[in-house]
Amino acid sequence: MQNLIFDIDGTLWNSTPVVATAWNKAVNEGPIEELKKHVITDKTLQKEFGKPMDVIADDLFGDIDPVVKADILKACCKYEHDALEENEKDLSYEGMKETMHKLENMYNLFIVSNCQDGYIELVMRKNGLTDIIKDYECFGHTGLQKDENILLICKRNNLYLKETVYIGDTLGDYEATKKAGLKFVFCKYGFGSVDTPDYTIDRFSDLVDLF
Repeated sequence: MQNLIFDIDGTLWNSTPVVATAWNKAVNEGPIEELKKHVITDKTLQKEFGKPMDVIADDLFGDIDPVVKADILKACCKYEHDALEENEKDLSYEGMKETMHKLENMYNLFIVSNCQDGYIELVMRKNGLTDIIKDYECFGHTGLQKDENILLICKRNNLYLKETVYIGDTLGDYEATKKAGLKFVFCKYGFGSVDTPDYTIDRFSDLVDLF
C-alpha cells in the first residue's frame, strides 16, 4: 500500500460537541420558529456527519423553503468555522497527530470529505497536518459525491487504485469507497458501523502496522 486517503469526522477528530453549539446558535437566530424547538446535539451530528451538506440540511431542517434552508445552513457553517477556530481543546483522537507524522514517512497522505469548503484547511491547520497532506477535496468545493472526489484525488495525483485505501468510520464511507474501487479501512472508534470492511482498526495508531 502506498496511498492513504482519510475521512475527517469520526476518523481524525470529533468536533461534534463544538459544532452542535454553533449550529444551535444559527438555528435559533433563523426565521423558522418550529426548528428552534429541536436541539441539535453531538449525537445528532454523529449520525449525520459523513453525508453531503445538502443531505444533512434536509435531515435536520426538513421540508422548508429551499432558500431559507440554504441560508440557515450557511449560517451553521459560518458559526461552526468560527467556533472551531476559537476552540483551544484538542478534538483529535488519541495518538492521531503523532501517528500521522509517522505515516507521512511511510505513505502518501490525502483527505476526502463531504464537508463544506474551507473545513479541511481548518482541520489541517488546527492539527498541524497542513505540510503532510499532499492533496485534499470535498463536496463543498466540487459539488461531487464522495466516491467521485476520491477518484478525482486519485486521477489528479496519478494514484493506482490497488495501492490506495480510504480510511473512514461510516457505512456511507464504505459504500463510497467500494463505488470508487478502493479497499476500505473501518475506524471502529468512530461514529458508524460497517459489517464487511477490508480492514478494521480499534485505534488510530493501529494504522502504523496495518499493511
